[in-house]
Amino acid sequence: MCAFWGDWPISFVHIMGKKGSAWLFLGPEIGEKQTAIDEIRKEKSSLNTEEIVYYSGETTVPIMVSNIQNGSLFSDSRIFIIKCAEAIKKKEETELLSSCISSVPNDTFLILCSEETGISRGLEKSVPQANKRIFWELSDSRKSEWIRNFFKKEGFAISGEGIETIMELVENNTAALRQECSRLVFFLDKSREIGGADAEEWLSHTREESAFTLFQRIAAGDLSRSLESLGMLLAAKETPSAIFAALASCFRKLLNYLSLKKAGITDAEEFRNIGISAPGAKRDYAAAAMRYDFEAAESCLALTAEYDMRLRSALSYPEHILFGEYLYKIYSLGNLRLGNRG
Repeated sequence: MCAFWGDWPISFVHIMGKKGSAWLFLGPEIGEKQTAIDEIRKEKSSLNTEEIVYYSGETTVPIMVSNIQNGSLFSDSRIFIIKCAEAIKKKEETELLSSCISSVPNDTFLILCSEETGISRGLEKSVPQANKRIFWELSDSRKSEWIRNFFKKEGFAISGEGIETIMELVENNTAALRQECSRLVFFLDKSREIGGADAEEWLSHTREESAFTLFQRIAAGDLSRSLESLGMLLAAKETPSAIFAALASCFRKLLNYLSLKKAGITDAEEFRNIGISAPGAKRDYAAAAMRYDFEAAESCLALTAEYDMRLRSALSYPEHILFGEYLYKIYSLGNLRLGNRG
């Protein structure tokens, strides 16, 4: 049976890469994107292959191009991965890299990656159309199926509530889901079905920092721990766009939560429909609602979009400073609400 990679069969990589090749992998679905990169690695596994990863903004384009064009004395082939490719925008940079892409050495394989759905038009045009792919976020139904199948393969049964809890508490990509679910199987009992309380208890013990734990700190009004959480995310190479996307999702959910509360709705099913059913999530959003009213939550969402754009356009400005400014403004909006209540 032929496995499929998005809309393409996995075997499609066998028809590419006979000479130097370039790929463009876009979109927020990190897990499937990583699977695609792994398939290219497997294709070169019989060779003595060297792999080099660059992050745009940390390494200059001229250095990248120089290293790509210079052959290796110690390997048969090389894979270069350029992450955050959306950050390459200057004309001289895009023209230099585009020229390099059009003449990639025969022993070299270049992969441009971005969590955005598009990068510089010049760069996009330089990559063969057949080698471009956008990895979209999974729908809720596909995520639910993914989680159920993961635990089934590991010999576990999981309830609908358990699946919903994992979906609420883990970032919206299969890489994060695989990481967190893999941790859970070490602690849970195969003889009993995984429920919502089980998933929440063990996720809270095992999970690493994420944009969602950052939102928990924001909801609690803890600026110091918010800055600490942010520092850990940036140190782990989490992209600003991914952090802002997750926070925007949280603030939109907060707006929905506040709307239900204002309407006097207390039905658990209504809160489940907006993605708030796990006890921990209920506590987080109840705490956030104490600090932010509807107007403040809208301002938080607008600030998130504003600083997302600012970080995209100010590549030379230290991102931790802009992020710190963003968090201080978010924190101040919460303090303003508490001050008005007092």
